[in-house]
Amino acid sequence: MRAKVESDPCFPAMTKRPNLLFLFSDQHTQRIAGCYGDPVAHTPNLDRLAHEGVAFDNVYCPSPLCVPSRMSMLTGRYPFEQECWTNDDYLRSDAATWVHAVGAAGYRPALAGRLHSMGPDQLHGYAERMVGDHSPNWGGVPRHDLGVLDKANDPWRQSLERSGVGQSAYQVKDAETAAAACAYLRERSRDRRTGRLDPFCLTVGFLLPHPPYVAWRSDYERFAGRVPPPTFGEPPSPTHPWEAWWRNNRNIADVDVPTAERARTAYYALVYRLDALIGDVLQCLADEGLDDDTLVVYTTDHGDQLGERGLWWKHTLYEDSIRVPLLMRWRERLPAGERRGNVANLIDVAATMVDALGGPALPHGRGRSLLGAARDAGASWSDEAFSEHCTDRVPAWTGGRPTQQRMVRAGRYKLIHSHGDPSQLFDLATDPHERHDLAGNAQYADVRAHLEARVLDGWDPDAIARRIVERRQDKDVIDAWARQVRPPDEFRWNLLPEHNRLDPVG
Repeated sequence: MRAKVESDPCFPAMTKRPNLLFLFSDQHTQRIAGCYGDPVAHTPNLDRLAHEGVAFDNVYCPSPLCVPSRMSMLTGRYPFEQECWTNDDYLRSDAATWVHAVGAAGYRPALAGRLHSMGPDQLHGYAERMVGDHSPNWGGVPRHDLGVLDKANDPWRQSLERSGVGQSAYQVKDAETAAAACAYLRERSRDRRTGRLDPFCLTVGFLLPHPPYVAWRSDYERFAGRVPPPTFGEPPSPTHPWEAWWRNNRNIADVDVPTAERARTAYYALVYRLDALIGDVLQCLADEGLDDDTLVVYTTDHGDQLGERGLWWKHTLYEDSIRVPLLMRWRERLPAGERRGNVANLIDVAATMVDALGGPALPHGRGRSLLGAARDAGASWSDEAFSEHCTDRVPAWTGGRPTQQRMVRAGRYKLIHSHGDPSQLFDLATDPHERHDLAGNAQYADVRAHLEARVLDGWDPDAIARRIVERRQDKDVIDAWARQVRPPDEFRWNLLPEHNRLDPVG
C-alpha cells in the first residue's frame, strides 16, 4: 500500500515517501540541554537538531512513569483510556499504535533498543527489533541484577548514595543500541544502491539519562565543579500534603549537598553521553546519504526532578518531571532554527509521525499532528495538555498509599488535581518554578473552577482506583504463573552484574 502524499502549497510536493528516525530517550528533563538554555549542559548534537529544525518548549508526557508514558506514546491515548497506569501494566495487543499506522501505510517499522512493554506483545506494531530490553518482559520474575548498583535505578535513597563515577549497564546497552541503529542505516543505504528504494521507519530507544546516576569518569570530570545546585532545592512553604508524604516515604528529606552535587553532576554527564550516542546515529545517517529526506524527531518519556523542590526522579506532576524536550528536523519541509510555544503532549508527537508518513489516523487516538504548528507559528492550535499519575499502594508494604492525580496545562495556567488532597494552581508565565500555589486565591476562582472541570472531564479517580485494584488481582495471578513457568523473554538484552561498577569520585 502506498502512503498518501501530503499536499501543501507552501512546500514542494514530496516526490517520494520520507524516512523517519525517531530518537526516544528515558528521563531527560527538558532544561538540561544547551538548546533549552542550560549554560553548563554540553549537548552539541541536540543543539544542532534545534538549530536545523524546530524546538518545542511546552510539551508534556502523558504520565511521569516509563510504561504508562510509553504506552500512551504508542497509542495516542491517555493512560486512563487504555488502562496503563503503572510500570507493570500490560497494554493489550489489539490497541492500534502509531507504529501499526505507519506499517499500514507501507513502512516496515524497526526498533533498536528500549520499548519497555510488559507481557507477551513485545512488538506493538514493530516488524523488527534489535538489542531488546534490559528488563524482564514479565512481572513476578526476578528483575535485572545491577550488582553494586542495586536499587540505584529506582526511587530509593540508594539511588543518590550510589552515584558518581563508574559505569552502569544502561550505558553499555545504549552503546550497543546506537551501534545497532547505525548498522540498520548502513543496510538501508546498501538497499538503495541496489535499487530498493523503500523508505525506512526506525525508532532508537535509549535508556540514558535514566538513573543510576553513574557516569564514566571522563564524562563526569567534564562537569565536576561546574554543575550548579537546584534553582530551588527546598520545598515551598506550605508544602502540599502528597509532596511531603512522597519526600518522606522515599527518605529524601535530608539529602546533603555533596550527595546532591554528585548525583546532579553524573546526570549532566549522562545527558552528555546520550547526546554523543545520538550524534553517532545522526552522523551515520549523514554518511549514508539518508538525512535529506528523513524526518528526525527527538523526545523522551518524562523528566527528572533532579533535586528541585527537594525531590528526585520522576513520579510527580511538577514541571521538571513532566515537561519534555521535543526537536524536529525535516530538511526542506520544516523551518530551521525556530521555536514553538504550543502546549502539547507526547500523544501529539505520535499523531505527528503518522501524519508525516501518511498513515491512517488512529481511530481512538487523541493526539493532534504538530506539523502545521511546526511549519507556521501562527497555525491554529489549542494550548491544552494532560498528564496523570495513578498507582495502587506504593510501596506495597507498610507506609504506602495509592495515588490518583491528574494535571491540565491550559495556556499559562496549570492545575494539579490530587484526589483526597487539595488541588494546586500555578501561573507558569509568572511562576515557572511553581513556588506560589494560587488554588486558594479568590482572584483565580474562575480559572480554578474551569480547570477543575477540564481535568475531571471523563476522568473518574474513584473508578480508576477500583480498576487498578481489579487489574492487580489479575496481575498477581499472572505474576505467580511467571514465577513458576519462567516464560522466555522474546527480546532481551543480556545485562550482567559485572557491567556495573562504582568508583571513587576523587
